Amino acid sequence: MKNLFHAGKYLLLDMASTLFFLALFLWTNDVVLSVLLGMALGFAQVGWQMLRKAPIDTMQWMSLFLVVASGTATLLTNDARFVMLKPTIIYIIVGVVMLKRGWMNRYLPAVAMEVVPDLGIFFGYVWSALMFGSAALNIYVALHYSIVEWATFMSIWGIASKLGLFLLQYGTMRAIGVRRRRTQLAPA
Repeated sequence: MKNLFHAGKYLLLDMASTLFFLALFLWTNDVVLSVLLGMALGFAQVGWQMLRKAPIDTMQWMSLFLVVASGTATLLTNDARFVMLKPTIIYIIVGVVMLKRGWMNRYLPAVAMEVVPDLGIFFGYVWSALMFGSAALNIYVALHYSIVEWATFMSIWGIASKLGLFLLQYGTMRAIGVRRRRTQLAPA
């Protein structure tokens, strides 16, 4: 669980400028101000890392690039959909990374690795499919709904889909793990 929170912290930091843009837009209803301040936050995050002489991760550079590219496109066209489509790219990249066999193993406890390692691999691919599905859904919602509707729906979807899959995975792995462990321990 510690590893999950650690990874989640960095994902939130990578998404901070987008989340800041969204919150600011919902508060002010001003696309230009929200985009400019979201871009400024992206630059500030990388600048802070540089000042501290801390390494800048690939995801941070990618996030900054996407913030600047989508923000600039939004400012030039006065169309917030460019910013709304940014999460699609992140979902696709994360989905591709999750296609690596066994990526989830480092997040599983030792007993799960011993009893249900195959389910860890299976659910790694299920998580990848969720990311690709979320990317497709984000494209659809961004192109067919207002920014407020997009923000509301994608926020609920993002939390509910990941929580739902986490609970499904936990329940499935636990049930099958307990059954397998009983079979292993049963006298022959």
